[in-house]
Parts: sequence; structure tokens; C-alpha cells
Amino acid sequence: MNKTSAYLLLISICLLISCSNTSDDQINPPIDEGMYFPPIDSEIWDTTTLADLNWNTNNLQDLLLFLEDNNTESFIVLKDGKIVIEEYFNGGSSISDHAWYSAGKTLSAFTVGIAQEEGLLSLNDPSSQYLGDAWSSLTLEQEQNITIWNHITMTTGLDYTNLLLQTCTLPGCLTYLNEPGTFWYYHNAAYTLTQVIVEGAVGSDFTTYFNSKLRNKIGMNGTWENLGFNKIYHSTARSMARFGLLVLNNGSWNELPILSDSNYFNQMVSTSQNMNKAYGYLWWLNGKDSFRVPGSIQEFPGELIPNAPNDLIAGLGLNDQKLYVVPSQNLVIIRMGDDAGDALAGPSSFDNFLWEKINAVIN
Repeated sequence: MNKTSAYLLLISICLLISCSNTSDDQINPPIDEGMYFPPIDSEIWDTTTLADLNWNTNNLQDLLLFLEDNNTESFIVLKDGKIVIEEYFNGGSSISDHAWYSAGKTLSAFTVGIAQEEGLLSLNDPSSQYLGDAWSSLTLEQEQNITIWNHITMTTGLDYTNLLLQTCTLPGCLTYLNEPGTFWYYHNAAYTLTQVIVEGAVGSDFTTYFNSKLRNKIGMNGTWENLGFNKIYHSTARSMARFGLLVLNNGSWNELPILSDSNYFNQMVSTSQNMNKAYGYLWWLNGKDSFRVPGSIQEFPGELIPNAPNDLIAGLGLNDQKLYVVPSQNLVIIRMGDDAGDALAGPSSFDNFLWEKINAVIN
């Protein structure tokens, strides 16, 4: 199947509400000592210009018109931590809160890493150790075989075939289909339980732990809000950019380590299993030779986003929420808004079109 056909098929995939560890060449370079970090108690943020960076100013308007025409509300580009482009369209503003949808899965993955670093859980632990027995309709032996690692890599083996139950976390909705670790499917209910696992491990609600260990330490705003069985993060675009900057710097904010376990961090942003090379620990990865997408069991040949840099890692959410991190170029790019045409929880053809416009500016 060629790339055009693959993207046409992606458009038809049904919508989702949110959408052995393996290392590869996704490991980030060392932190750049010249990186800028905005203060955590202020919205003051240093800027730089396209001219200063020798970017193509002639193509900026084409990029902005494309964003506005495709229902974008917020768009931010950071280079070396400084704001190069910050634009708001279609009713969006610098103080507008917007749902991250499945892009917020990346926040959960990072929080799991903090909990493991603190010795409160291990990825190899059975999830039932924190969820309790009978959290599903599986036998106790089957539950014991599902680990936290399976939850954050989408390999639990829980039945995904009933689309109406894919977000449901009630025991009656969680039934056996495959052995854990033998099949990859973007099963939102299995992910949602990750936050419950953290609660069981740390002894407090997920929001309290997340706020104290991550959000407050880097000056983010925002809240987790219930949407059906899910908890969806809402924040300003600048808060998403702060998190992207944290990830760009390998889990440290300036000189403060938020997640100092480099082994976990590198695994999080590398291929986590062989069934979907473009997926880490709840992060999407570019530059692989094949990928799978939400709502499908098909494997597509080629890169996730052909026009994007090979080392791009991404948080991708419903209605085209985009958190792009490009370590090789010290870039963080944020897009929030409404459906740009595909409405998928994961990668869409919009990603590729957007990167065509971005490349015309930055290259």
C-alpha cells in the first residue's frame, strides 16, 4: 500500500475518545546548556524571531493561513525554549483552556516513570497488585499475567473488538482476547487504568500526585476532568509547551530533575515492542519503517509522518491536538483546536500536511 492510500484509510478509521522493553535510536541528545526555561511563577517568556534564526519569513503567512483554515485555535513554536511563533485563531487565546485528549497520555507515561523512580511501583508488577483482584472479567491467573508495562504499551491482550466498550473500565467490559504482549491495539480502557494503577501505588488520587510531582514544578496550569470513563487534561497551549520543553530536556526543568531515571525516559521515547515500532510508552515515534494507528489492526509501511523529522516524538489527541518534540532541532511545536479534517486520536494526514508548511518556514 502506498503512503497516499494509507492516509486515505486513516481518515476512515472510526473515532476513539482519546485515542520485553526495546531500546533503539530514539534516545535524546544531551541537554543543551543554552536552553531557555520560562519562570515557573510567571507568563513572561523570552522570544526570538524568524529573522534571528534565518528562517523563511516569506512562507510564514502561508503556514498561518493553513492553520486558521483548518480550525486551529492555538499554535506555538519553541526553538531552544524561546517562543518563535505564537498565534491564536478561531476564538482561541493565550488564556484559553483546551482538552489535550489522547495527547495527555504522555503526561500519564511521565508520571508512571516518576512513581517507578520513587520505588512505588515497577513496570514489571502485575497491574492487579494496584487495581486489586477481579478488576476485569479475566481469571485471576490471566490478570496476574498483565503488567503495568502492558498497559502503557497497548499490549494487555484485553478484547478490543467491541467498539462500544473500548473506553469502558468496568470489569464486565474487560475480557480476554490475546496473551499479554502478543498483540498491539490502541485500547483506551487499558490506558485509562494506568492512572488508577498510579493511585494504588502512591496512595493518593492521580491528580494530587501529578500536580505535586510534575505540573507545579514546571509552572503548568490545567486540570484533569472526567469524560465518561476517562480523565482528560485541559490547559493552555503554553502549558503544553512547558511539558514539551521538559521532555525535550530529557525530564529536567533547567537544573531541576523531574524524572531523572534516564533508563525509563529513553524507553518511554523509543520503540516499546515490535508490533508497532512507532509507539513507545504512550508516545508516538516518527522515523520507523512501519506503524499502526488507533482503530485498526493493520500495519502500514513507511514512516508515521513522512514530512516530519525522523527523531520527532509526539503526543497526539482527538481533533488534531498536537505536541511535537524534535530533539535534533531543539524544537517544540504545539497545535490545539478543533478537528482539522481527520478527527483521529492518533496520527492523521493533517500531520503530514502541517509539517510540509512548517518545513517551508524552518528550512
